[in-house]
Amino acid sequence: MTRIVAGTVGGRTLRVPPAGTRPTSDRVREALFSRLAHLGVLDGAHVVDLYAGSGALGLEAASRGAAAVTLVDSARPAADVCRRNVADLALTGVRVVAEKAERFVLRPVAPPWDLVFLDPPYDLAEDDLAGVLGGLVGAAGQHAGPALAAGAVVVVERSSRSPEPRWPEGLEQTDRRSYGDTVVWFASPADGDEAATHGPGSSAPSSA
Repeated sequence: MTRIVAGTVGGRTLRVPPAGTRPTSDRVREALFSRLAHLGVLDGAHVVDLYAGSGALGLEAASRGAAAVTLVDSARPAADVCRRNVADLALTGVRVVAEKAERFVLRPVAPPWDLVFLDPPYDLAEDDLAGVLGGLVGAAGQHAGPALAAGAVVVVERSSRSPEPRWPEGLEQTDRRSYGDTVVWFASPADGDEAATHGPGSSAPSSA
């Protein structure tokens, strides 16, 4: 059973797609959001949850004070489940987009994202993940403006057997946390002055 851990709709259960998704466990989500709360990036944040699945990460952010959340998944069953979860929870400021992540990140963004979740299928090719990360920083000059706010936090969840994500120029790893078979990577814009004081770069990479 997947549920919202805390916040305005804490304890509410979530529907999950019938197959092909791997929801983040409640234990990992609780640890992740404790870290994000410590970093101060949740209240009033503009959030995008790529490879959303059930929408658990983005909906958790909405429950904990994010101002606007976009759930993105290319699989129609997953997008439909996200819409039903949003309706069930009666959360405002949440929208669902049925689109491939690599295409979505090429769109102009206004305002830029404060928090980005990437929890792709474990079998997603590393080249594909690198392409999405590159799109977030406009590696190919796609954006008229920055997709990431200064001090933004990018969270990548992968299997402990997966290699470190290939961070594009303009995005640097700031932390790494291990939870059993799951590894969570944190990164922030390399040139954001606020990242040094408000982003996860305020602490050295570590494992927990």
